[in-house]
Amino acid sequence: MLDNLTNRLSGIVKQLRGQSRLSEDNIADALREVRMALLEADVGLAVVKDFIAKVKEKSLGAEVLQSLTPGQAFIGIVNTELIALMGGADNIAPQLNALPLNLATTPPAILLMAGLQGAGKTTSVGKLAKLLKERHKKKVLVVSADVYRPAAIEQLRTLAKQVGVDFFESDITQKPVDIALAARDWARIHFHDVLIVDTAGRLAIDEAMMAEIKAVHAAILPIETLFTVDAMQGQDAVNVAKAFNEALPLTGVILTKLDGDSRGGAALSVRHVTGKPIKFAGVSEKMDGLEPFYADRMASRILGMGDVLSLIEDAHKNVDMAEAQKLADKFKKGKAFDFDDFKMQLSQMRKMGGMSAMMDKLPSHLTQAATQSPELQEKQLRRTEGIINAMTPAERRKPELIKASRKRRIATGAGVQVQEVNRLMAQFEQMQKMMKMMKGGGMAKMMRGMKGMMPGMK
Repeated sequence: MLDNLTNRLSGIVKQLRGQSRLSEDNIADALREVRMALLEADVGLAVVKDFIAKVKEKSLGAEVLQSLTPGQAFIGIVNTELIALMGGADNIAPQLNALPLNLATTPPAILLMAGLQGAGKTTSVGKLAKLLKERHKKKVLVVSADVYRPAAIEQLRTLAKQVGVDFFESDITQKPVDIALAARDWARIHFHDVLIVDTAGRLAIDEAMMAEIKAVHAAILPIETLFTVDAMQGQDAVNVAKAFNEALPLTGVILTKLDGDSRGGAALSVRHVTGKPIKFAGVSEKMDGLEPFYADRMASRILGMGDVLSLIEDAHKNVDMAEAQKLADKFKKGKAFDFDDFKMQLSQMRKMGGMSAMMDKLPSHLTQAATQSPELQEKQLRRTEGIINAMTPAERRKPELIKASRKRRIATGAGVQVQEVNRLMAQFEQMQKMMKMMKGGGMAKMMRGMKGMMPGMK
């Protein structure tokens, strides 16, 4: 997402090298690059004009601190304005695993989902229910008030079962308002913390749809009314968001399909147009592929500075801390790092979304050394896991046993060439050395030792 924008903005720093201060002359080209990058990312023209004007105003005559280059100072201004564009101070993560929803009401807190058909609304209900249940320990009830598509009710029933939350039965003979009221009463009686109401979508905005969702809103008075918008729709998404915002008192936006090949301009436009914060972003098709959207973190990712906080949150959420502690205790006792430990590390990485998800959140200067795409690296990791699985338990515990004849057998079992096994053995020996450096506290040595560790790194 927004890769082209990231690449264009990263090049601006190079253009401003050798300047002592930011002036109208030396930022003209930089601003032109920013303007073109934003327009190519499908950001609305009015939004781009306003953004460029603010960046220009703050850049002109700005003193460059001794510790900063003009390029860095300019990017700092762009970063500040990107944060303001996507939500400002109201859309900055206050702490790890914070929830950008207001649930401060007498239970159940009702969340009403609105949006067009095909925007990923029902899937987002399932993802949001899973997030509330697992990360925030809420008892969640979901209900479908979409009486026009029987498949929508069945889809939500399946998703509810998949993520382990309660589902309130409804059918196409009922009225949406009656369904929503019955679900609210059921949630009260059965002590649910949160009720998520999925509403009908349409292929286009129409009066009947708006009247119906207004009636549902008036009947159940949700504490949060979330508009689901498809990032791949570009400017259409923003226009639709504006229409919904005029019809309903929206409290926030869920931006779906940010992991697609879209230019992602909706992420930068929707807040400006609606005045409502983007609260969540869909980053994969998996049920755990919904992340709280924070303007500061997204701005960092767009500018190639990475999103280390989200990476830390992924680690807290997915890494098996018991296994990690077990490995730490093993090192304390002076035991060597073996292939079982290596395989466990690969498994933990996969739980965090794999190599591509991690690379996306790392600063660009740390990932420029990768000569392979994240997808190719992912394939290499799977191949590595296959080679380890072809080893016997004894070989995994004592890698020194693996000589020529064993290498041939392992290669045959994993369906790879012997050279692949030799390459893995070399990488493994490097990792063993790195683990020893960690034990000795040589962090700088360890970082140098990581060069060449991962597939595609040199």
